[in-house]
Amino acid sequence: MSRYVENEAEYKRVGFESRKIRAAARRAGGVRKKPTSVALDPQLVAELKAEARSRGVPYQVLMRMFIVEGFRRLKRAG
Repeated sequence: MSRYVENEAEYKRVGFESRKIRAAARRAGGVRKKPTSVALDPQLVAELKAEARSRGVPYQVLMRMFIVEGFRRLKRAG
């Protein structure tokens, strides 16, 4: 079941299952992703890395999850 959040602070309360994330990454192993670059404040990067560590996922995966979910919500809002 999907759970959507209203703001950034609520992401800390969303439960991501690292086992499912890793399984999905293995399934998508052959899919190539387009590398991009985003400039972020060093403090935000440090916070993202700490959050990713606590969830047991790489921080780039966590950032990608946030971007994908945010874009889906944006599209739904129309």
